[in-house]
Amino acid sequence: MHTFRTVRSFPPTIRLLLVNQLGIDVGFYLLIPYLSTHLSDDLHLSAAATGAILGARQLSQHGLFVVGGTAADRLGAHRVIPFGCAVRTAGFALFAFGDGVPAALAASVLSGLAGALFYPAVRAYVAEAAADRKAEAFALFNVFATTGGLLGLLLGSVLCLIDFRVTALAAAGVFAVLTVAQLFALPEHRVRPAASTVVQDWRTALGNHAFLAFALTMSGMSALESQVYLLFTESARRTSGWDGAAALLPLVGTVANLLLQLRVTALTRLRGGAETWIAPGVLLIGLAFLPPALTDAPAAATGALGTAARLAPLVLGALLLHLGVMVAQPPAMELVARYATDRTTGTYFGLFYVLSGSVGAACTGGVGWVMDRAADSGRGWLPWVCCAALGAVSAGAVAVLQRCRALPTDPAVTYA
Repeated sequence: MHTFRTVRSFPPTIRLLLVNQLGIDVGFYLLIPYLSTHLSDDLHLSAAATGAILGARQLSQHGLFVVGGTAADRLGAHRVIPFGCAVRTAGFALFAFGDGVPAALAASVLSGLAGALFYPAVRAYVAEAAADRKAEAFALFNVFATTGGLLGLLLGSVLCLIDFRVTALAAAGVFAVLTVAQLFALPEHRVRPAASTVVQDWRTALGNHAFLAFALTMSGMSALESQVYLLFTESARRTSGWDGAAALLPLVGTVANLLLQLRVTALTRLRGGAETWIAPGVLLIGLAFLPPALTDAPAAATGALGTAARLAPLVLGALLLHLGVMVAQPPAMELVARYATDRTTGTYFGLFYVLSGSVGAACTGGVGWVMDRAADSGRGWLPWVCCAALGAVSAGAVAVLQRCRALPTDPAVTYA
């Protein structure tokens, strides 16, 4: 009830964007959690190749975010969002009809390009419409996103019993419906007259050294969050011998997010503000990779009890990871909007994801490489420990920025 009351307290534009986010994540989670299984089992790719293809989606998405963000600033988010959904429709459909590495790579790139278009556009739209309630609005977006993720996971787990191509077509169909609906229902996003060129806007953002440092330090969160769909997924499948286990760990995080996200955000706002909690949240994400390091140890029991015992560290790790994201992500989004000017919010969100996501994509491919080496050497704990170290380094870097007063503490403060 508290969530519904909070939703109703926002203007209609925010409520419509929340429903839109729900649909986006239904389509996304229908497909992506099961993609690594398709690549490794159906296409018989190595973990390194699988990680590279998953990383290509992340790289194309995050690498082009600044284009989508600038397009939202210049053309209006209400135009960019449905176009991005149309591109993702094409990408997901290609997963269904294309066979082999080239088709999978092209589909991955298209799917990432789509996210590059609508993701910063939605965030810029929310940052403007939510006014001084940005962190709360972004927390609600996490709630609706995870609700959509839960629905997508449940439906995807059923469709995967039929065939992966059915799953891919269903996901493409969801984005096709969103494309048409948004063309007619999404309110117009105000576009402010531009006093400078696109290149000048990009140059100003790139000259904002405090913002650049913040974006780079947040790359750890981007890389580690994506491991729910690679490292966690592959370990759950190997441990249980059941492909449906791919949905188990994201499901744990989804339920936790529904129950805790708004409470966590309210608590962090009361106890120190946005900039205080980002480093602890990222550190918690890193610590989430320590319990699963026990997954490859021999179990004391066999059968269902033994499988449950081996899955328990993974479940605990997934819960901690999602809790860390709940703590760190909404205030991080609020800080990005604080750095930007009113007319370049989309550009700043885009550049933030370019920097943090590009490093994160490289780390995703690196984790796949470490997974292959660990499998060859019998050191199953190695990729987990590497991820935990990355989280600790990233959290430490954010703490240094806070100590150096490089994180804006007031919505009116920007850094040039």
